[in-house]
This record gives sequence, structure tokens and C-alpha cells, in this order.
Amino acid sequence: MTTSWRLIVIVLVGAIVAAGSFAVYMLLGLNDEDVPAQLGSIENFIPAREVKPAPLVTFLDEDGAKLTLEKFRGRVVVLNLWATWCTPCIAEMPMLDRLQHQLENLGVVVVALSLDRGGPEAVREFYDEHGIEHLAVYVDPTMRAQGDLNTIGLPTTILIDRDGNDRGRIVGPAEWDDAAAVDLVLSMRAPPE
Repeated sequence: MTTSWRLIVIVLVGAIVAAGSFAVYMLLGLNDEDVPAQLGSIENFIPAREVKPAPLVTFLDEDGAKLTLEKFRGRVVVLNLWATWCTPCIAEMPMLDRLQHQLENLGVVVVALSLDRGGPEAVREFYDEHGIEHLAVYVDPTMRAQGDLNTIGLPTTILIDRDGNDRGRIVGPAEWDDAAAVDLVLSMRAPPE
């Protein structure tokens, strides 16, 4: 393939990716008011425009058993989509681990759902290497959850109330073990306004 054809192919692929990204952005219904001020801040929480049940996603536990979010009904779920190769996700995992430890007796569960194709073994190895002690291993090697939950990047964290309703999300990492994050998560125990 000549250099000029390669350049044309690269430009076309770039245009397709840009158009696809814009389409996802528009489908999610975000507007300028919803764009986070900065990544990495709990203040970037975007409340759901309409409180409705979280989509049914299927994933595996460490033993390979199929689960859905229904297993956690009655508890607040901090559903974090991440991967072992995602640098911001790696930085965020110890904070999510501390959040789980801090709030587990208050009816909160952190479901760190890995999108790694390596399965539970890859996540267990990651947890062992990084001292993650309080998070259970959950994986979606098919990566379908990312589409089912309308997420466009990793990490993305969705807060789900006790009734299984999607109450909002944070795109990008956040400091999950600070007081503002704890207050936000615990506020999901109250019925939606």
C-alpha cells in the first residue's frame, strides 16, 4: 500500500472514530451542564436525569459463576468498571478497596467489575500484587457491560440504590475514600427525590 493510500485510510478511520464518539455522546443526552469540571473529583458526579432500574448486566465471580446486579438488591452498589491495563483504574483501586472496607457494614457493596479478557485469574493476580484485600473478584471478559451501561471510558463508576435504580455516575477516577465520596455513596440509601 502506498503512503498516500495509508494516509487516506488513517484519515477515514479517524473520522469514523470521531463520528462514533460524537454519536455516543449525543445518545447519552449529555449537555454542557453535565461535563465534569475536572477528572478525578467526586464533584464530577452526574446524577441520572431519570431514576430508573440499572440495566441487567451479567458477569462472573471468581469461581466463574454467572451473576447479575440483582444479587446485591437491598444494598447500595458502587459499580466500578475498570481493567488491569487502565492506568487511572489502577490508581483508583486501593481507594475503592478502602471504601468497601469502611462501608461494608452500612449496606454498601463495591462491585469492581473488571473488563479484562484474562478472566478472574488476571484480576486475582492484580489484587494480590496491589494489596487489594476487601474487594471481591468480578469480571466481564465479554465487555458487554460497558455497552449495556452506556459507558464510554474507563474507569466509570455508577451508583445504584438499594432498589436497583441507577442514580448517577462519575466518568474517570475519583478519590473514593474521602469524606465527600463517603457522603455521596451513603446518600444513595435514601429514596430518590
